[in-house]
Amino acid sequence: MYHLLKGLHEHLTRKEEFSVIIIGLDGAGKTTFLEKIKTLYNEVPGLSPDKIGPTVGQNTGTIVLPSTILQFWDLGGQRGIRNIWHRYYGDCHAVVYVIDAEDRERLSEGWEVFDSVLSNPQILGLPLLLVANKQDSPQSLSVDEIRHDYEDWHQRKLESARRTRYGEADHNSSDAMRRERIASLDVMGVSALEGTGIRAAVDWLFIRVQNSRRDVKSTS
Repeated sequence: MYHLLKGLHEHLTRKEEFSVIIIGLDGAGKTTFLEKIKTLYNEVPGLSPDKIGPTVGQNTGTIVLPSTILQFWDLGGQRGIRNIWHRYYGDCHAVVYVIDAEDRERLSEGWEVFDSVLSNPQILGLPLLLVANKQDSPQSLSVDEIRHDYEDWHQRKLESARRTRYGEADHNSSDAMRRERIASLDVMGVSALEGTGIRAAVDWLFIRVQNSRRDVKSTS
């Protein structure tokens, strides 16, 4: 009887585990974002910003929430590392794309990479959060400005594509799905340095991964 009750208790109290990947250009603040999450949710704080260097490969972190464990994978954003991101898509439950809202010179590069992420079929159906980091800087674009900047960039890309026969075909075959994804895209402003918006982002992930899992179960 003891073992039966123990097994039932473990089953009822078992926490589901979900994997979240954090991607974006190098220097966007992905690792600072993850380390601040560790600091806010774990007894052992994460690294302080002055001890964080460029990510070569990956960093990981785990936090325990009610009924849920979130395992974070912070992936390096250098050009040579981005081509391995897709290896993590199949096993993750949510994606956080971090954009440096202060670095206006690299926004186009950031959107180009973000667009390639959206184009991957493994991402479709996964919760996707666009994080506009460095909101502590007065030079940073706001959440609305970041969204509009991406929409303007995407529109320019579509217009350029229409001028070529290949681009028109690509537009017809895949853009409707991407438009729907963009229309429902959530953008959140954070300061990974100060911690502003971090808890709201984690709450968003907590709710979305559970809802996504339920949707999968209901359709299977």
